[in-house]
Amino acid sequence: MIESLQSFLSLADAVIITNEKHQILAVNKTYECITGYSSELIVGKKASILRTKHTPDDTYVGMYEALNNGSPWSGIFTNRKRDKSLWHSSITISPFIIEGSTYFVGVFRELEQLDRGYYLDEKRVASIQASLLKVLAISCEIRDPGIEPHLTRVQKLTELLAQRHNERCQLDMPELVVAGIAHSSILHDIGKSAIPEGILYKPGRLADYERTIIEMHTVIGVDIIGKIYSELDDEIFENEFSTAKNIILYHHEKWDGTGYPHRLRGTEIPLEARIVSVVDVFDALISKRPYKEKWSIPQAVQYLQENRGKHFDPDLVDSFLTLYEEGELLPESDT
Repeated sequence: MIESLQSFLSLADAVIITNEKHQILAVNKTYECITGYSSELIVGKKASILRTKHTPDDTYVGMYEALNNGSPWSGIFTNRKRDKSLWHSSITISPFIIEGSTYFVGVFRELEQLDRGYYLDEKRVASIQASLLKVLAISCEIRDPGIEPHLTRVQKLTELLAQRHNERCQLDMPELVVAGIAHSSILHDIGKSAIPEGILYKPGRLADYERTIIEMHTVIGVDIIGKIYSELDDEIFENEFSTAKNIILYHHEKWDGTGYPHRLRGTEIPLEARIVSVVDVFDALISKRPYKEKWSIPQAVQYLQENRGKHFDPDLVDSFLTLYEEGELLPESDT
C-alpha cells in the first residue's frame, strides 16, 4: 500500500483505494462495516464488484471520462452490499499520480440515513412519474377505447415539440423540465372523465349548453388533479402536478385571447399549455372522431399555419413546422 495514501483510510466516511486498473488496494473500517466486505475478502477484486443496474450507465461514462482526463469526479452510486441489500451513496473519486503510477481514492458518503427511504436518481424518478401519470390518465378516460393511442401520440409529439422549441429558440430549459412537460401532457383532458358520454361522443353539432358543459372539463380536470395531489402530498410529484395543472386548465386558451376558460392571450398562457395546444389540435385533426373524418398530415399542418398568431403561439407553430419539414412527425392515426 502506498504510504502517502494511507492517511485517507482514517477518514470517518467509507474509503476505497484502487490502482489504474481499478483493482482494490485498500478499504477502511467504515467501508467494511457498510458493505459487509472485509479487507481480506475484497482487496485484489475489481471495484465493480459492488456495481448494480440501478446506477445509470451514463454515470459510469461520465466518471471514466473525467478520471481518464486526470480530473476528480463526484456522483451518486447505487451499489450492492455483500448481503445483497442496496447501498446508496454520494462518492468523490480523486486521481493521484505517485512515482509515475495512477491511483484512485474514492470517498463515499452514505445516503441510507435519509428519512425518505431509497435514494432515487433523477432518471428513475422521471420514469416513475411518467408511468404513474400514464396509468392515471388512461384510468380516468377508460370509457374511450381509443384514448390510449391518442394520449401516447400527444405525449410523444409534446416531447418532440418541446425539445425542438427549446433548441430553436435557445430557451435553455433543463432536460428534466422538458421531460416533465411531456409526461404531464398525457393528463390534458383528464376532466372529460366527468362529462356525460352523450355529450362527449355526440356525432352531430353540439348545442350551446352542451358546449358549455364540455368546456368545463378544464376546470374539472384541475379539481381532479388537485385532489389526487393532496392525497399523495409527495414532493416527488410536485413539479409534475404544477405543470399538469397549467396544461389541463389552459390548453384551450388561444394566442389571440378568444379561448377558454379565462380568455388569456399571448404569453399569459403558460408555455407548457401553448405546446400541448398545438399538439392536441394537430392529433385531433389527423384522427377520426364521431363528428369528423380524419385529415391528412399536410391538411393539419396547413391549418396550424393558417391559425398561427390566432389560435396558436406563432413561434411554436414555426418550431412544429421544422419537425414536419424534417419528417419527424408521427404517422397518421388510424383512429
